[in-house]
Order: sequence, then structure tokens, then C-alpha cells
Amino acid sequence: MRLRFLGLSLLLLSGAAGVRAADEAPAWLQQAAKAPLPTYERDLPAVVLQNEQHMTVSEDGRITTVTTFAVRILIREGRGYATATEFYESDAGKVRELHGWLIKVSGQVRKYGKDDIIDAVEDPNDVYNESRFKMIDASKEADAGAVFGYQAVTEERSIFSQNIWAFQNRLPSIASRYVLTLPAGWTAKTVTFNHSKVEPTINGSTYTWELLNLPPIVPEPSSPRVSSLAPRVAISYFPPGDTPPANFKTFSNWTEVSYWLTQLHDPQAVPNEALSEKVRQLTANAKTELDRIRAVGTFVQNIRYISIDMGVSRGGGMRPHTAIEVFAKSYGDCKDKANLMRAMLKVLGITAYPVAIFAGDSDYVREEWASPNQFNHCIVAIKVSDETQVPTVISHPKLGRLLIFDATDDDTPVGDLPDQEQGSLALIVAGDAGSLLRMPVTPAATNVLDRLVQASLAADGSLTASIQEKTAGSWAVGYRGEFRHLSRPDYQKTIERWITSGASAAKVSRVDPRDDSSAGRFDLDIDFTAPAYAQLMQNRLLVFKPAIVSRRESLSLTEAKRKNPIVLRSTSYSESVRVKLPEGFVVDEMPDPVKLDTSFGSYATTYEVKDGQVLFTRKLVQRAGTIPVDQYASVRSFFEKIRAAEQSPVVLTRK
Repeated sequence: MRLRFLGLSLLLLSGAAGVRAADEAPAWLQQAAKAPLPTYERDLPAVVLQNEQHMTVSEDGRITTVTTFAVRILIREGRGYATATEFYESDAGKVRELHGWLIKVSGQVRKYGKDDIIDAVEDPNDVYNESRFKMIDASKEADAGAVFGYQAVTEERSIFSQNIWAFQNRLPSIASRYVLTLPAGWTAKTVTFNHSKVEPTINGSTYTWELLNLPPIVPEPSSPRVSSLAPRVAISYFPPGDTPPANFKTFSNWTEVSYWLTQLHDPQAVPNEALSEKVRQLTANAKTELDRIRAVGTFVQNIRYISIDMGVSRGGGMRPHTAIEVFAKSYGDCKDKANLMRAMLKVLGITAYPVAIFAGDSDYVREEWASPNQFNHCIVAIKVSDETQVPTVISHPKLGRLLIFDATDDDTPVGDLPDQEQGSLALIVAGDAGSLLRMPVTPAATNVLDRLVQASLAADGSLTASIQEKTAGSWAVGYRGEFRHLSRPDYQKTIERWITSGASAAKVSRVDPRDDSSAGRFDLDIDFTAPAYAQLMQNRLLVFKPAIVSRRESLSLTEAKRKNPIVLRSTSYSESVRVKLPEGFVVDEMPDPVKLDTSFGSYATTYEVKDGQVLFTRKLVQRAGTIPVDQYASVRSFFEKIRAAEQSPVVLTRK
């Protein structure tokens, strides 16, 4: 289970140059190129003219798919869309045909054939390389106004009688259709997501789903993922009567999916003596159940991630390798890590279950379509006693208290869960007891950034300051990831950019990060000076902002209008600032305190003058949730008031 991706280097490759006078685009592409277009925003890179997939299913499990695709490039920045990519599994499928055509603005046609095709491994991190793709890249020869199209014919054998068709990505689509031809007497059932019900037209055993003139999905800050906005249909197909198909696997409910995945996972989670001895070593000094789980979890997270899927199209891609093998080789993918952790916990008498989840979009999985095809990742659910109290424990109606943990994400410790997985529907894989369950959402009180700023202001406006930050939960995960995955020079530059964004021309003299992953904490101390932080006016007034540095997250809801809902994550931020005033100056003006309370968050500021210092505090509590677009004005107003409060200055005057 993993997300498909292409390395950037592949996007820089191009087919052989040269235009042959005899090249001609097929009739379907010429017709698509004539389609009238709506008026779009100037910065829209491209528009899909035709996106069609025709899948023919045979009773013996063979599937033949014909794809026709055409895109018009609108601006030069959209040239990267002039590519054709077809994925296949080398053990069970092939790309039988792949042809591309580029209709240039001049009307000349460039045809791409066998000599222009790149054949490469899908994931360079996959040690077996069964998942591959063939690609035609016309981006170097495309330009604004050009039309690129391709046609592909693929063959495969699949164990599933289920499929998903997304009608678009972010680009607008003039015509998008999915055609399914089944053996005589077979039937198809569908569920529509992110759109009103799309009913197929049926001609014998051929079903066609079509949507026309789909508008672009415009990127917006704090927006749902494209996969939760773009319309898609989930399709299941069945032979006549109640007899299950011999060469396909069908699922009518989530219990059946759980049972099927359990058969793949459970036989692989068996420890041996070497693995058991390692567990005893890791937990020798652990005093509590949570300590033991953390010791094992940290060990598994530190195992190198390498994708080692085999036989993906036959379902083997969802079967983990044996825990003994993964332990011995010290590498594996998400399901291998989850499986290894289950085996190690078994040594301690702790039961754990695989959890199938979609990583990248917490709203992607839908309850109404039971299918393993909705998942791309595997984590683990650990049965715990009442002794273990952490925010990521949920209650299962049959299995009891379960601690949810991602053994792949090494920045997120036991007791926490990556943001993109929180609130997701995920499948607890536990045989007949398995079920789809909502993953935990950690409360704002556990995702904390506490900051203390102590500063001294000089009469010339220069500032000397120190910052002490203490973080936990998602704040700590973000800080930890930044610290671990950047080189020290790049990390230093990142901190300096943050400081200078609030205190212009600041010089950072000390950066002291301290990571305590086992406790889920990350602390950071910084010292810096800013030569002209306060503005000296008429040699009498000194003006400065007490909100010296930002929270390092943008309050970017500034557009007057919006098309999509607003997704907010759970977080808490508090700051205390103490600014020592320069000799000979007193406070002349201070901003009024601010207090905001809404259903999705609260914010407050205070100001005080005491012992020759300005004391400033601010606190933001934000609750996780998706807010309908018709409430955007209230959300925007909330953050506008916060921005205004944090730009408000203090004015000092000479005595």
C-alpha cells in the first residue's frame, strides 16, 4: 500500500525531437481540439478536453483498458501536462499500445511512438520493481495553445471486481467518461462521491458514466484535498445470481474486507527467538504498559522504510512479509512495519491489529463502499488496559480500548498520530470482529506551543531578545521533522528566515533545539539582535510591535470569496513577551486587549506595564473541524482580527 509518484527527473526527459510532415492526429483528437472552451482565469495552466477510459472485463479475470486523453495547454507553465503515463504490474499486466500526438499552434502534428516511450520503475524505493510505467513526454515541445493527446491499451489480471474512476483532478474537464463492458448477464453497482448521484447509461452489458464541463478545482488555503472535492464513482461488478465469480474477489460489507485482509496479515506476525530476545532487551527497564509499547514502537519506526511489494495485482501487495524476515533485514514498508510491531508486542502478551487507512486525505474513505481499494497505508491498533491514558486511544465495540499508532512516521511518537490520519475512517483488521472506525482527533490541549520572549529595547530602537519555546503534539512533530530532515545549515537558515520575517535585519546568535521524541516534546531556544526594530520618530517617540515574531504558521484566509470548505486543525498557542523599556522612555499608548470566542476557536491578548517592562500575552486555541463555505465570512473575520491585533504597536515617549 503506497502512493504512486514520479521522480522530478523523469519530468525533465523528453521524446525524440523533429516533426514529420506526414504525421496526422486521429479523428477523435482532432474533434476534441475543436471543443469550445469557457472563459477561465488567466493563470489556469491547462484544460482537459477529453478523458475517457473503456474497461472490458472477461470472465477469466482478464481486463483490457483503452484510455484516450486530450489536454489543451493554456499557458507556458502548463507544458508539464503534455505527458502520457500508463502504470502496469510486470507480473500480471502490460501496456500493449501507447501513442501520443502533439498538435502545435501552427497546426503541425508531432506523433510519438515506440521510440519515444520511457519504460521505468514506478517507485525507485521498491527493491523488486514490479510496479512500472510507460511514459511519453511532450512537455519540451509543447507551448501555450498546443493540444496533446494520447491513446493507450493495457491488459492486466486483477483479483478485485471493483474499481474507482475520478472524473478530474484540479484541471477543468470538458468531457470525462468511464465505460465498463462486462460479460453477458453481469451487473454493476456504483456509489458516487463528491457529486450528486451519477447514473450510468446502460446498453446491454456496457455501462457509461459521464460528466461534462467540470470547472477547475481552485487551490485555496486550508482547503480539503482534491480527492475530497473531485467527483468520483466507485464501481463493483457481479456475475449473474448469487454465485461468487471464480476469478474475482467481491465484498458486500466491511466485515468481509476485514476477514480477507486478516488472512493475509495474521500468518505473517509470528516471532522467533531472535526477535523475542530483542523485545526483552528493549523493554528491560520499562515500568509501564505504555513504556513497553513506546520502546517497541521507537525501534520499529527506526527500521528503514523500503517498499517491497510483490504481486500487487494478485492481492499480494497487501500481504506483509513475515516479521522474522523484516526483523532480520531491518527494512520494510508500512504494512511490514505494522506487522513486525504486532509480532514484537505479541512477545509481551499485548495484542495488536493491522489498520488499513488512506494517508493523505482524512476524508477520502467512505463507509458506503466496502473495498480494500480505498486504502493506501497500514498502521496499527494496540489493545491496551485502562492504565494507558493517551489521546490516541479509541474504543472498539468488540475489541475494547485500542491505541492507534503509525509505525512508519518516525516523527510522530506513540501517543500521537499524524495530522493527515486524524479523523479518518479506517478499517480495524480483526477477522469477523473487524470494522470501519473513526480514528482519534487529538484535542487542542495536547498540541501545544508555549513561547516566552524576553527582550530589551534600546533608545535607538535596537532590540536584544531571547526566545524559549516548548512544544508538544503536532507542534512538536512539525518542529521535529524540520530539525531531522534538514541539514544543520539549512535548519539554521530556516530559523533565521522566521526571525527576520518579524524583526527585519535581525542577527541570530544562538539556535538550540532539543528533541525528546519519547516524551513527544521538542524545545527550542534562540537568541538574536535586531538593529532597528523600533521606529524612532522626531527623536521623541519610539514605536514597536510587542508581537515580535510570528507563530511560524500563516493566517492566510484573506480572499474576499471562497469556493471550498475550510479545514482547521486542532492546535493551541500561547506566548508571553516581556520587553524592557529603554531609559528615559515611558508608555504613551498601548493597544486595547482583544478577546474573541467562536465555535471553532478563541483568541485573546493582554497588555500591562510593570517594573519598567511592557508585558504582552496572546493565546490562540483552534478546534479541529471542517467549516462550510457559507460560514467563511465569520472564519475570515476571526483571523483578520487576529492579524490586526498582532500588528498593533506600542508607542513610547521620552520623559
